[in-house]
Amino acid sequence: MLFQTPGRSAVYAQNGLCATSHPLAAKVAIETLEAGGNAVDAAIAGAVLLGIAEPQMTGIGGDMFALVKPAGSEDLIGLNASGRAPAGLDAAALRAEGLSAMPTHAGVSAVVPGAVAGFEMLSRDHGRRGLDAALAPAIRYAEEGIPVAPRVAHDWAGSAVHLQGAGRLHYLVNGEAPRVGETFRAPAQAEVLRRIAKDGARAFYEGEVAEDMAAALAAHGGAHTEADFAACAADYVTSLMASYRGTEVVELPPNGQGAAALLLLRMLERYDAAALDPNGAERAHLEMEIAKLGYAARNEVIADSDHMTMSVEDFVSDATVDRLVSMIDLERAGPFPVAPLGAMHRDTIYLTVVDRDRMAVSLIYSVFGSFGCGIASEKFGILFNNRAAGFTLAEGHPNEAGGGKRPLHTIIPGVLRHAGRVLMPFGVMGGPYQAAGHMRFVSNVVDHGMGPQAAIDAPRVFFEDPALKLESGYSDAVANRLDAMGHQIVRPESGIGGAQAIELRADGVLVGGSDPRKDGIALGY
Repeated sequence: MLFQTPGRSAVYAQNGLCATSHPLAAKVAIETLEAGGNAVDAAIAGAVLLGIAEPQMTGIGGDMFALVKPAGSEDLIGLNASGRAPAGLDAAALRAEGLSAMPTHAGVSAVVPGAVAGFEMLSRDHGRRGLDAALAPAIRYAEEGIPVAPRVAHDWAGSAVHLQGAGRLHYLVNGEAPRVGETFRAPAQAEVLRRIAKDGARAFYEGEVAEDMAAALAAHGGAHTEADFAACAADYVTSLMASYRGTEVVELPPNGQGAAALLLLRMLERYDAAALDPNGAERAHLEMEIAKLGYAARNEVIADSDHMTMSVEDFVSDATVDRLVSMIDLERAGPFPVAPLGAMHRDTIYLTVVDRDRMAVSLIYSVFGSFGCGIASEKFGILFNNRAAGFTLAEGHPNEAGGGKRPLHTIIPGVLRHAGRVLMPFGVMGGPYQAAGHMRFVSNVVDHGMGPQAAIDAPRVFFEDPALKLESGYSDAVANRLDAMGHQIVRPESGIGGAQAIELRADGVLVGGSDPRKDGIALGY
């Protein structure tokens, strides 16, 4: 029965490998390696290109996080390139307007984009060829255009309604969402990338480009000023780590939800997950009960690290795990204890690259909702994130919206280490699913012995109050069993999230996997 059903083989290579969600981005990353660049150069080249290939997912108007393993080291460098709210954002004023939650498609929905600052920092400190070389492929494709891929076209058509004003001018073709195979071009954004390539991130955060961005957001009710853009900076951060059955799982600290992924895994470790059918109802039930409780804890605690009132150590402590696990019924679905704070979204890209010197990059980059807040700058067509929708307006909450703060982020790059050696950079897309997706992926690898492609291909389940979304890879018998356990089952139209991973084998071979739920591939040389 081997090689008869649709699916993908893992990609094996020795010199370098990239796995991401669009084939051209993987190709550009490999070409960068072949031209003498390292994994950081390749990751930047591929990621920025994804803003042209998948503009509904990401772009230079968004945020970025990365974990980097330098060549010759097993240590990991963490980077937080998520932007901050403008100084003038005021939760009390928004409540006074009658709002009970942050808007999702308005100027107030955007934070200052942090990704460009992060790309410059990575290139300067860890790249080899310079930011100008890394941006050259994206500049070329922004000018020449990219034929729209099938999954991208599907998402574009479903989200074009969110585009407004200049967003419609720059991100529709003849007033419509482009069809599969139709070419999308972004010449105005190419000009911005050329300026960044020549003069660095200051060409984005200062001068004409910043003026264009600030004016666009202000015209849609944002409090952004040119001073907010000029103040943007990325930060190196100390990564978090927890052991899962002897394998180290490395995540970034808040304001991302990496700590939530570690909490879920610490809870799952209390059970004999390896004894459960990997595609069975009992595993799906257990993981979702863990996730519901873990996400409720996340929503109470995780925020900008400067504003958290509970330490990460306490958040993932034995006491927290004990309290949450005691609430799980292995036979019956529990209630949704806390509704999600902030907006839900599904739109992110993830890219991982390993080079011949075994530098490895785990990078995730997003505008949050599909097409972000739907607003683009007038002249240059820079599409803005709606990451400020991740704030809450609950007074006194650590994640309460406020000027200069970073909101709770859902996007999280991950890395697995074993016996002191980096084993696998990995990432899971899908907005709030990501923490649960990390739990599922790590358990697939550690508990069920799956390689990167099999761990990605395996069916997924996720909750969205009040329903449990079950992919088509689960049988009707599993659906019926979950229904009998009290879950309200729905079959989603599209797959849940996406993922990529690269295994660094001890024999020197690289093994890459890329999610069939997206258009991308793993590619090596």
